[in-house]
Amino acid sequence: DEDHLGDMDFKVAGTKDGITSLQMDIKITSITSDIMKEALVQAKEGRLHILGEMAKAIDKSRDSISDYAPTITTIQVHKDKIREVIGKGGAVIREITEKTGAKIEINDVGLVSIAAVDRESGQAAIDWINSIVEEPEIGKIYEGKVVKLMDFGAFVNFMGSRDGLVHISQLKNERVEKVSDVVKEGDVVKVKVLDIDGRGKVKLSMKEAETE
Repeated sequence: DEDHLGDMDFKVAGTKDGITSLQMDIKITSITSDIMKEALVQAKEGRLHILGEMAKAIDKSRDSISDYAPTITTIQVHKDKIREVIGKGGAVIREITEKTGAKIEINDVGLVSIAAVDRESGQAAIDWINSIVEEPEIGKIYEGKVVKLMDFGAFVNFMGSRDGLVHISQLKNERVEKVSDVVKEGDVVKVKVLDIDGRGKVKLSMKEAETE
């Protein structure tokens, strides 16, 4: 144990410009000035060596936070979308938390606070919430999943929370007798938004998505 060996325990801390603090314990009545000078010289050499090694590792301040550092992000959603983000009985926000590991809080004006252990889980939660509140754009192509087949077409879920109808006439560029001849439930497909009516119902097209 260092506290039980030798006559002096000497600790020096500082920067490249000088000493900022020191601590000395001795087991004898006194020490000479020569010993003190030698101890300070050795401490300076050791301190400058350590500072030099540290400077090699961090030669400048980081431009961005580490991907593995905890993050807290706030985003604003429209008040009309708060219910969709929370879900019935908190089901949606609970699922986001369970799947991403992020802690999410939302207030009455739509300010969402997302606390995560790292950048990846935080961004996953942000992307999920954005997919819920984002409005589909007419003419834009999205990737979706077929969730239900009907005689007249297929319903496709896209943007995480939106369902739209691909009419049987919009499945392919050729005549289709049966919807199940082209798609089945669970298929991942590309769809183009053709129209959104006054009630929010979305008309989609697979054949137009294929031609672009």
